[in-house]
Amino acid sequence: MKRSEGRILTTHAGSLPRPQPLVDLMAARSRGETVDQDAVNPLVEASTMEVINKQAEAGVDIGNSGEQARVSFSTYVTSRMSGFGGSWARRGHRDYAELMGDRIIRPVDILGNAPVCIGPVGYEELDEATKECDDLIRHASATSAKFQDLFMTAASPGIIGTTIRNDYYATYEEFVMSVAEEMRKEYELIVSKGLTLQLDCPDLAMERHGAYQDEPLSVFQEVVRLHIRAINHAVRNIPAENIRLHVCWGNTESPHIYDVALEDILPLLYEAKVGALVMEMANPRHAHEHKVYQKYPLPKDMLLVAGVIDSKTNYVEHPEVVADRLEQAVKAVGNDPTRVIACTDCGFGTSAGMVRVQPMVVWEKLKTMREGAELASRTLGW
Repeated sequence: MKRSEGRILTTHAGSLPRPQPLVDLMAARSRGETVDQDAVNPLVEASTMEVINKQAEAGVDIGNSGEQARVSFSTYVTSRMSGFGGSWARRGHRDYAELMGDRIIRPVDILGNAPVCIGPVGYEELDEATKECDDLIRHASATSAKFQDLFMTAASPGIIGTTIRNDYYATYEEFVMSVAEEMRKEYELIVSKGLTLQLDCPDLAMERHGAYQDEPLSVFQEVVRLHIRAINHAVRNIPAENIRLHVCWGNTESPHIYDVALEDILPLLYEAKVGALVMEMANPRHAHEHKVYQKYPLPKDMLLVAGVIDSKTNYVEHPEVVADRLEQAVKAVGNDPTRVIACTDCGFGTSAGMVRVQPMVVWEKLKTMREGAELASRTLGW
């Protein structure tokens, strides 16, 4: 994993906008309709190349494929693994129900109607994952701008466990640990391709106001411990410096008044055997929590991939705002700018059809992130 040297590097949290024709096909597939894969493949190929080029144009240093081949950041695994079927009505976030009701529009309700575990989970064919990695490498090598590094996202055992209902295993722990052992194969494949592995783990924060909204904080913290243990089991053969772990409170423009405080989970996150934490820091409900890193210092062998761009609004942050946030992040890690990378709070296309930021605005946000990172780098003496 690249460190910032000479200037603060830039990246993003994973998903990027998909073209509407591709969204339409993915929506049909999510509804159980038969979709010709031969119609999907050319769209994925073209959109992957486009988002890679646009990242390079925006000045992104550490890029990826934008998850163009996936219907969502977590449920994509059901097309690669066995043991899943049916659907269930997944519980919504607490602030939706209490404050917003039906005002949230979900064009493609992929996560609200998630699959169910109905048999032993298995991951025997890695063809889709292999193709996704190979396509990223191939397209990135064809761009005029050279990325400093490339990463590939993968769903964590915990987000799979909280999104997909367990109707097969005797206990939830058995389910999550079984998922961890099978997802290990995808994680190891990604790293074997020379890519940095990003584990997407919104469950470590978001599920406090989702699946565990009626439970005491202590119960949720025990779930976080279990999920981190599952992560450590799944990545036991991968060096920590090849892994970054993304945590968020949900990519939703909602009140977030029931979010768990960073202070209540940060010490637990440090138990993960990873080389970097990818954390929301631009989120208006959590922007003040850079101070928490002073109370609970980031382990010396970890980097902080700091969210300095809000992925939920169409405001384009000013470069000076980005620079200010990066300077706060640098202070949070002991004034060492080599340990900070600029990032977005979350992905911009976490599920096909759920668009919160217009595509043209996404690219403007990534450009201003690079500008702000360069400004902060100069201020910090680089």
